[in-house]
Amino acid sequence: MRYRGHASAPPRAAEAGLEYCPVTHYSRLSKIVIDVPEDVHEPELAFWQGAMGVALTRFGQFPEYHGADLHGHDLGMLIQLLGGGLPRMHVDIHTDDLAAEVARLEALGAKRQFMAHATWWVMSDPAGLLFCVVPDERGSLNDQNAQRWE
Repeated sequence: MRYRGHASAPPRAAEAGLEYCPVTHYSRLSKIVIDVPEDVHEPELAFWQGAMGVALTRFGQFPEYHGADLHGHDLGMLIQLLGGGLPRMHVDIHTDDLAAEVARLEALGAKRQFMAHATWWVMSDPAGLLFCVVPDERGSLNDQNAQRWE
């Protein structure tokens, strides 16, 4: 990890006697994800397509997702078909350095839950709400479209 003993660390790391050694990287809120079980998937998909005025198309690599970029925003929407459970919403944070962003969020109080598709982390915030941290291509995030963390 990117921690060493020092008092200038973010609060959680400092409590553990660790120094946060920041790694310059970018991240941004990228997607609003609506998670729905199969019995309400089609009506939910139709509703949000109408509400947002965009066609939410099925992803080839991950067929449980339908999505699109939203007009006038640097933000997308996904409808995710759940295998079970209650409907809910979560956000996706995209980053150009997955390890650095996960470490930064953990220092703020987030917890890793599990790795999805061997690609991104599902995490929980201090209240227990789920969110995802998804890697983006190096160079796709910059000072114009994301937050730089140093």
